[in-house]
Amino acid sequence: MIVLGVETSCDETGVAIYDSERGLLAHRLYSQVELHADYGGVVPELASRDHVRKLLPLINDVLAESGLSRTQLDALAYTAGPGLVGALMVGAAFSQALAWALDIPLIGVHHMEGHLLAPMLEENTPEFPFLALLVSGGHTQLVSVESIGRYELLGESIDDAAGEAFDKAAKMLGLDYPGGPRVAKLALQGKEAFKFPRPMTDRPGLDFSFSGLKTFTLNTVQAHTLDGELSDELKADIAASFEAAVVDTLAIKCRRAIQQTGLKRLIVAGGVSANIRLRAVLEKMAKKESASVFYARPEFCTDNGAMIAYAGCQRLLAGEKTSNLIKVQPRWPMDTLPPI
Repeated sequence: MIVLGVETSCDETGVAIYDSERGLLAHRLYSQVELHADYGGVVPELASRDHVRKLLPLINDVLAESGLSRTQLDALAYTAGPGLVGALMVGAAFSQALAWALDIPLIGVHHMEGHLLAPMLEENTPEFPFLALLVSGGHTQLVSVESIGRYELLGESIDDAAGEAFDKAAKMLGLDYPGGPRVAKLALQGKEAFKFPRPMTDRPGLDFSFSGLKTFTLNTVQAHTLDGELSDELKADIAASFEAAVVDTLAIKCRRAIQQTGLKRLIVAGGVSANIRLRAVLEKMAKKESASVFYARPEFCTDNGAMIAYAGCQRLLAGEKTSNLIKVQPRWPMDTLPPI
């Protein structure tokens, strides 16, 4: 089955073609970073309009790269949620129209299920069951995965997601949008000069909280700002200390989940999973627990069409499809998905 995947949940337009027999045939991604940079964050209306402009050219590109025509597509998959409602509607309406014109089936894909399954696009893939750490700008969750659609939420952030905390720390340090990658880059130049807290690691359970860490970061910045200025060295040290606290917190919870469930395979997915320090710390932790860690390649850690095409293909092969109604779900708990 040849599936065209469309991702428009936020500020990146992603399209890809996945073949159930040959694997990923082509993918393209357009980031709106420059468009939103002047505003310090995503402007939903601008994001929606840019998806309208970019979708068709990107689809034409992946068709050309794969050597396929539109009539050779067997199905379409699009992100139906969660995400920005306007951006989701662009992808849904476009995909519905194209599927209707080609008379092929269509499926709406859960964005976070796409992230969870993104490591399956790599050569080294885990077998079910496994643990999944989903860590992005909007989500931080630990999930027990028995199979596709059989998910048990073990823990999640009760306030800010890890990626959101990175973005807020970036603003405190005066870094440009997108903040998360800039904090990680700056942290490489610094040292862990400050002892930041590891939130909720001194109590049982697998939930996360990063709002207190955000406050601690702000207090540290203010305490070391002189005459309205914070030195570059101190910025780098605060970034390194903040990153270490987030990474250690995630690793402690992952180790606890491994010990509690007995599962020895851990998938790490979402934008923050590209963080170099996080990968190193998790690898070290997993080795001590005789466990294995799996990731998607960096370009598939952030939002992309390949993960939507793959996830959609699996559900289409199981006989699922979406009705002709244009429907999106900006809020959509992943544990409500049907198993296949």
